[in-house]
Amino acid sequence: MDIAKARCPNCDQSMTISRLVCSDCNLVLEGGFEVSPLARLSTEDQVFVTAFVRYHGSIKKMEELFDISYPTVKNRLNAIGAALDKSYQAPSANAIILEQISRGEITVSEALEKMK
Repeated sequence: MDIAKARCPNCDQSMTISRLVCSDCNLVLEGGFEVSPLARLSTEDQVFVTAFVRYHGSIKKMEELFDISYPTVKNRLNAIGAALDKSYQAPSANAIILEQISRGEITVSEALEKMK
């Protein structure tokens, strides 16, 4: 099973991490931890994204590193972007406003004005 995809090998649904263990001090955290959208990518795509970021988005460098053409780099980035878009959900405007209230950045009256 490709752990990076965090998919159930039985039913192919998303899996969550329920236990984290520090190998140095044996601290254990248990609960429901979601896997980040980047961690849901295949290992190969994670390597590609890491290289892209490390080389500041240089497509020329990606061509050299992976020995692929410019269109192939672009197609690969588009495919990775599409995969990330499937899992990305932007917070609603109301959720952002509610967070601003909870942090004391705006008053309830100001929030109501923004929600109109």
